[in-house]
Amino acid sequence: MASSKQDGQAAASRKSEFRSQKPKPESRDESELLTVPDGWKEPAFSKEDNPRGLLEESSFATLFPKYREAYLKECWPLVQKALSEHHVNATLDLIEGSMTVCTTKKTFDPYIIIRARDLIKLLARSVSFEQAVRILQDDVACDIIKIGSLVRNKERFVKRRQRLIGPKGSTLKVRKVVLDTMKNIHPIYNIKTLMIKRELAKDSELRSQSWERFLPQFKHKNVNKRKEPKKKTVKKEYTPFPPPQPESQIDKELATGEYFLKASQKRRQKMEAIKAKQAEALSRRQEERNKAFIPPKEKPVVKPKEASTETKIDVAAIKEKVKKAKSKKLGALTAEEVKLKMEADEKKKKKKK
Repeated sequence: MASSKQDGQAAASRKSEFRSQKPKPESRDESELLTVPDGWKEPAFSKEDNPRGLLEESSFATLFPKYREAYLKECWPLVQKALSEHHVNATLDLIEGSMTVCTTKKTFDPYIIIRARDLIKLLARSVSFEQAVRILQDDVACDIIKIGSLVRNKERFVKRRQRLIGPKGSTLKVRKVVLDTMKNIHPIYNIKTLMIKRELAKDSELRSQSWERFLPQFKHKNVNKRKEPKKKTVKKEYTPFPPPQPESQIDKELATGEYFLKASQKRRQKMEAIKAKQAEALSRRQEERNKAFIPPKEKPVVKPKEASTETKIDVAAIKEKVKKAKSKKLGALTAEEVKLKMEADEKKKKKKK
C-alpha cells in the first residue's frame, strides 16, 4: 500500500512539472480578437454543407388584402422562379387570399424557409417584388414593426408616422428610431447619435472605450401649454351645514293649493296651461310670417347742395371768348403781333438805305 501511494505522488509531481514546462500563450489585445478584417464576407451556404437535405417538411402561410390580388397575380411567376432556385415551392390561393411557401426534398438550406416566409410577408404589406426578393440574400434582413396600436389618437399617429417617411417614400430602418418616433421623440435626435457612433467606430483607439461622453444627451421638453377646459367649475365655499332638502311634488302642490283640488279641476288646469302655450307659439309663428310683408324703411332723399358763389361760372366771360375765337381766322396774328412785325420791317428798310 505504501509503495502504491508513493507511485501516485510521483505521477502527480510529474504532471505538475509537465504543465509548468508548457509554453504560456502570448497575451493578446481583446480588441484585436473582436475586430473583423475589412472586406471579409461569410461564405455562402452550399449543398456540400448539407448533402443529405432536411428530414421534415416546413411551411408558412400568410394572408394578403384584396387590393394586392392584382399585383400578386402578375408577379407570382417571378416569385416562384426566385424560390425554385432554392428548391422552395410557393402557392397563391386567390379564393382564401393567402400565400404559402414550403420546403421540398431537394432543399438543403435550413434557413431558406424563414427567408421565404419574410418574402411573402413583405409582398402582403405592399412592398414591391424587386425590393422584397432581396430578402433571399444572406446579407439582407427585414424587420416588420407594428405601429398601429402605439398611438391612440389618429391625428397624432398620422403626424408621427409622417416623420418616418423619407425621400421617395423610403422609411427609416432602425427599430429604436421608429419606436421613439411614435413616442413623440423626433428621429433627428437618434439619427444624430447614430452618425456620431459611425464616426467614433472609425477610430481604432476609441473602439474599446465607452462612448457615453461623446453622445449627446437630449432632454424631453413639453413645449405645448396645457389646454384649459371650456367649462371651468368654480368651487363653492365650504359650509359645515348640509344643503337644504329639495321640496317634493306634494310640498309644491300644498304651497300653490293644488293639493286640495279635485282630479277634474287639476285636469282642467293642465288643459288651460297647454292651450296657453299653444296660443303663444301660434302668435309667435304668425309674427314671423308677417315679417315678410312689412316694407323696409326707405332712406331719406338727400337734396343737392346749392353751388357756392366762389365756384359759379361766369357765362358772360365765356361768351366773349367764344366770339373772339370765331372772329379770329385760323393762323391769323393778333393785333400786338402785327405791330411788332411792322416795326421789324421798318428797321430792316432803314438798314438797307
